[in-house]
Amino acid sequence: MTDAIPERLRSNSGGLEGSATQRSGKGTAVDGGKYVYCIIRLDKPREFGNIGIGEGANSVYSVHYRDLVAVVSDTPIVIHEPTRENVLAHELVNETVMREFSVIPMSFGTVFRSEEDVSELLRSTYQAFTDVLDKMQDKIEFGLKILWDRDKVIAEIERTNEEIRRLKDEITRNTQSSTYFARMQLGRLVEAALEISSNQYVADVHETLKQVAVASRSNKPIGDRMILNAAFLVERNRDTEFDKKVRDISRKYEDLLTFKYTGPWPPYNFVNIKLKLERAK
Repeated sequence: MTDAIPERLRSNSGGLEGSATQRSGKGTAVDGGKYVYCIIRLDKPREFGNIGIGEGANSVYSVHYRDLVAVVSDTPIVIHEPTRENVLAHELVNETVMREFSVIPMSFGTVFRSEEDVSELLRSTYQAFTDVLDKMQDKIEFGLKILWDRDKVIAEIERTNEEIRRLKDEITRNTQSSTYFARMQLGRLVEAALEISSNQYVADVHETLKQVAVASRSNKPIGDRMILNAAFLVERNRDTEFDKKVRDISRKYEDLLTFKYTGPWPPYNFVNIKLKLERAK
């Protein structure tokens, strides 16, 4: 059974998008290709250990063009299923590399046919990669999802909104005579107030975190309870400040909202270079 690919690893929501298999170049190995995890800046060969995707934890190493490096491991030329094991291996490599380097992450499942094809990728997109690495230098990503307890939020609204409180009390006191239209009006007022509250919570979170974040990106919330699904780009040396801001704002709303905070990650949501490469025939 496969797990869904996390948002940050999907090509349409961040990361560097590439073709699963690319046109073979000279010297292509017949029985294997190169799985590419990320692009970094480095001017000498480097090995990152036996942590790569696939059975046996394949060796992860560098493929160079000038001062650009693709971090790769050997792989059969196949479509890698997004199993939990595969996704975690992909993430582990990127997390290991980003401890020392600024990275351009590749989306999950990017496989090239040969080392020569990887080098050609670096050569043909050298300037674009260099520009992105300059912008992403010493920056990391944090994810933040916020869920609310709808019943508690409604109770808070009823406590603080005079119009809603009055109408509800009237309906409660006159159960037999209260009309359908009065109940409909109450429902509309509550839904409108919920939307206002949601927008206020989200605006307050963004206002608080933008003080220590370089940029943010909002993704589509998942499910009825989620009111925020966002990524924040943060200077590496300000991660402690960002952590504190998240803790502060979460304590402010601890009775109403649940904060799900993850990271640091490579800047998946802030890199989106689309590769136009030919499919293998």
